[in-house]
Amino acid sequence: MSGIPHDHYEPNSKATKWVESRLPVIGLLYDTLMIPTPKNLNWWWIWGIVLAFCLALQIVTGIVLVMHYTPHVDLAFASIEHIMRDVNGGHMLRYMHMNGASLFFFAVYIHIFRGLYYGSYKAPREITWIVGMIIYLLMMATGFMGYVLPWGQMSFWGATVITGLFGAIPYVGDTLQTFLLGGPAVDNATLNRFFSLHYLLPFVIAALVIVHIWAFHTTGNNNPTGVDVRRGSKEEAKKDTLPFWPYFVIKDLVGLAIVVTIFFAVVGFMPNYLGHPDNYIEANPLATPAHIVPEWYFLPFYAILRAFTADVWVVMLANWITGGIVDAKFFGVLAMFGAIIVMALVPWLDTSRVRSGRFRPMFRVWYLVLVIDFLVLMWVGAQEAKFPYDWISLIASAYWFAYFLVILPILGVVEKPTTPPATIEDDFNAHYGKSAEPAE
Repeated sequence: MSGIPHDHYEPNSKATKWVESRLPVIGLLYDTLMIPTPKNLNWWWIWGIVLAFCLALQIVTGIVLVMHYTPHVDLAFASIEHIMRDVNGGHMLRYMHMNGASLFFFAVYIHIFRGLYYGSYKAPREITWIVGMIIYLLMMATGFMGYVLPWGQMSFWGATVITGLFGAIPYVGDTLQTFLLGGPAVDNATLNRFFSLHYLLPFVIAALVIVHIWAFHTTGNNNPTGVDVRRGSKEEAKKDTLPFWPYFVIKDLVGLAIVVTIFFAVVGFMPNYLGHPDNYIEANPLATPAHIVPEWYFLPFYAILRAFTADVWVVMLANWITGGIVDAKFFGVLAMFGAIIVMALVPWLDTSRVRSGRFRPMFRVWYLVLVIDFLVLMWVGAQEAKFPYDWISLIASAYWFAYFLVILPILGVVEKPTTPPATIEDDFNAHYGKSAEPAE
C-alpha cells in the first residue's frame, strides 16, 4: 500500500492462505494497521480519527433520525418535536447529530489549517489535498441541506437566501435556481430535494474518505518537519517510522477520548449553545427574521459573500468590464466560491521548496495573520452588514485572497528558510533523545 519499504502480511495457516489467495482482505487490513508512520507526528495529527468518528456518528444518528422524520412542509417541524418529545432517546440523538456537525467542522478546520502550516499539500500529496477539499465542499453542502430540514425560521430563510445566490449567475441563474428549488420558491419540493441529498451525500463523503486515506497511504504521511521517510531499505525506513498499530492508534484514541468527553459535556449540558433561537419557530414565509445568520461554520465565507457590495471599486470595475454582467451579487458568489478554490489550488500557489512552516520564519508570521483573519471573518459574518463590520469584512476578505494569490508565491522567492533536519530520526532524537528500537 505505502511506497515506504516495510514488511507485508504473510499468511501462516491453511485457512488464512485460502482466504488471502481469493480475497486479500487480511493483508489489506494488516498493511493499513502496520503502515510505517513517521515517528515524530505531534498532537495536531489526531484530528483524522476525530473526523472519522464524526462521520460515523453523523451517519448512524442520521439513519435513526430519518426513521422518525417527515419531509413535508406541513409536518417537518412537528416531526422534529415528535423526535424530541416522544421518541425514546430522541432528544439525545438529535442533539448528538446537531452538535456532531459542529464538531465535524471544528475538526476539519483544524485539519485543513494544520495541512496549510506543515505543507501537507505539497508534492507528492496534491491529489490527497484536492480530494480533501472536495470532501470539505460536500460537507458544506450536506450541512446546509441538513440545516433546512427542521423547517424553522432560519431553515426557511437560510434556504431562500442561499438558493437565491444561484439566481445571480448570468444567463442560467434562474433555471438553475428553479431546478434546485423544484419550483418558483422554497416549498415542499425544495424540502424533499434537500432531504434526499442530505441523506445521500454522507455516503459519498465516506467513499471519498476511503480514497483520501488510500491516497496518503500510497504517498506516505507528511510530518512536522516535511522531510520524507528514507526509502532506500527497510532498515533505514524503520529508523524514521513506527507501525501505525499500536503506537499511533493508542495516541489517536487518547486524543479522541478527550475530544469526545468535551463533546458529550456540550451535548448534555449546553446542546443549544451553537443554535439560533429563531429556528425553534416554525417556518413562516410571511415573517422575515430581523437578522438571517447561517451556522457558525459557514460564517467566514458568508462574510466574504457580503463584503463585496456595489460601491466596492473592484466590483464596479468588474461590472464595467463585463458590461453589467458581473454585478455585486454575482461578484459576491464568485468571491465566496473563489475563497475555497484558492485554498484548493495552494499546492501550485506555494512556490517554496521547503515543505514545513516550522523552517519558514517569514511564512509563520503571514500564516498567523491568516488564522486570525479567518477568525475575524467568522466573527464579522455573524454581525449585521453595516459600518464598521462591512469594512472589516472587506479588509479581511482582501487579505484571504492576497495570502494565497500574492503572499505565498512571493514568499517562495524572497524567503530564506532555515535548514530542516536531514532525517526524521534526527528530528525525533533532537526532541526526545535517542530512542530504543521498538520490540518486534
